[in-house]
Amino acid sequence: MTEQMTTFSVRMDSAVKKRLDEFCSAVGMNTNTAINMFARVVTRDNRLPFAVAADRFYDDSNIRYLTALKADLESGKKTLTEHELIEIEGDDA
Repeated sequence: MTEQMTTFSVRMDSAVKKRLDEFCSAVGMNTNTAINMFARVVTRDNRLPFAVAADRFYDDSNIRYLTALKADLESGKKTLTEHELIEIEGDDA
């Protein structure tokens, strides 16, 4: 069975493209081959071949909470309280 080929165009930062090209060359392949390998692994395993995580600090709900807290602090509705540091025995951190 003959594979039907198609063209796939991707826009990316030129510095990232340059580093990708350099990496691929260093391991003996071209960028086209690397992208094809990525696509085959994703479609074979039905997942990305690396972990993807978002920093929950930037979640909309947290931003709303922090914005409201800032407004409350600035208006005097809430205040910050200073606490003494607690040392835990055996904690070298």
